Amino acid sequence: MTTDLHVYDTTLRDGAQQEGLNLSVTDKLAIARHLDDLGVGFIEGGWPGANPKDTEFFARAARELDLRNATLAAFGATRRAGGAASTDPLVRALLDSQASVITLVAKSHTGHVERALRTTLAENLAMIRDTVGFLVGEGRRVFLDAEHFFDGYAVDRAYALEALRAAAESGAEVLALCDTNGGMLPTQVADVVADVVGTLGLGADHDTRVGIHCHNDTGCAVANSMAAVDAGARHVQGTVNGYGERTGNANLVTVVANLQLKRGLPLVEPHRLQEATRISHAISEVTNVPPYSRQPYTGASAFAHKAGLHASAIKVDPDLYQHMDPKHVGNDMRMLVSDMAGRASIELKAKELGFALDAQSEADSELMKRVLASVKDKELRGYTFDAADASFDLLLRRELDGGLPSFFDVESWRVITDARGEGDALSEATVKLTAGDKRYVRTGEGNGPVNALDQALRSALARAYPAIENFELVDYKVRILDASHGTDAVTRVLIETSDGTTTWTTIGVAANILEASWDALVESVTYGLLRADISPL
Repeated sequence: MTTDLHVYDTTLRDGAQQEGLNLSVTDKLAIARHLDDLGVGFIEGGWPGANPKDTEFFARAARELDLRNATLAAFGATRRAGGAASTDPLVRALLDSQASVITLVAKSHTGHVERALRTTLAENLAMIRDTVGFLVGEGRRVFLDAEHFFDGYAVDRAYALEALRAAAESGAEVLALCDTNGGMLPTQVADVVADVVGTLGLGADHDTRVGIHCHNDTGCAVANSMAAVDAGARHVQGTVNGYGERTGNANLVTVVANLQLKRGLPLVEPHRLQEATRISHAISEVTNVPPYSRQPYTGASAFAHKAGLHASAIKVDPDLYQHMDPKHVGNDMRMLVSDMAGRASIELKAKELGFALDAQSEADSELMKRVLASVKDKELRGYTFDAADASFDLLLRRELDGGLPSFFDVESWRVITDARGEGDALSEATVKLTAGDKRYVRTGEGNGPVNALDQALRSALARAYPAIENFELVDYKVRILDASHGTDAVTRVLIETSDGTTTWTTIGVAANILEASWDALVESVTYGLLRADISPL
């Protein structure tokens, strides 16, 4: 297995083809900067000439991007059948992009040549030779993406290999074998890559390298990429967070972490890999695709532990239930508190939240016993603290000496929703409370009863606690816990709140959805004021 490996990112092109993902030019520039910070070798920016947005991206990139680690690559296709590369407008657009690397997609499957391109097998090979040769002659580095290679290899091995040979003989530096339909398994990929490397003589000392580009339709994109590298591939493509069409592409962060941390290949500088979690989540913010919590290495749950047995072992040695130190990818171990928890879970979670408890202390031991009993009782009634750290923090404070500070006392709240004719329903909430020695009565309007309650509560508290103005409800989730009861079922509400810098989640459970929402809102405000280090009036 080689240690000389290209890391090639195609988030901005192949990843952008994901359903529901729509990137502006500004978005793409922002993501490119994050990818450069991660230390990837190549960033595929898009298809200039075929897509106006990508044409603009390359124009702005030339002026605005100062890449320190990565090289920008432009994606395009071989010339049209019957024409010449030198006069093909899309090939000329690749030159106009000013990208020093050009990645050409070419057909290597006989069926696609004849039925999609509607040309002859010989003409397709001529298109590859002409386009690669022309671009190399213009001073560009050329990488070839052999589209549908594995399926084409299965149909006609000789022709698939001949397409690669045509590109290599014309000056292509990389021959990336694409599992375009994503249907391959690791053993199949390894066998084909090994055959390509051996038959074409493209070993570790050859100027032309074999690459791999995998899609995840079998759930094997990362495993297939690893198998290809084991078999001699020296160029690996993927996307951050596994973005891409259908089920996505190989997650490049996972591939790099596996190869570097498990196989010892020096792909990116260690301090850059330690930024992987931050960068993965930052790119999620740009794409507006919520981070997948169970994503390997960078997910919020990647190093989260729930079972009490795990917690007891982790107290002795974290490595007993973790495959690696999460700091290597910039992540953290998290303890989840649930009805599966034991006292070790409570102790570790409390430590994570900043409370130093000692299981050897009789007082702390009793405290943990009370907290554990409370958690189990509440989870029996529908609470779930593994998704609501802020509410667990408040529960813990209630049991500590001194209890939970009281910022305000609620006298009453109510909500009215008024709908007239075919117009939109309007909700109005009234909240009465006391903060310090003053009584506040405030009304709030919203596009729903919870929005109205949120507005009224924050309005009532804003004069007493101005920091409230920075709080914003950013997510609201409702789950019916016993659907068989229909509208009489118990409801669980999770509310995520932000102060502009961080977010926190609180929970409310009740038979009435508004009561559950109100409880979660009150906990959210209380926790936010504690976070801001504000003292009760």
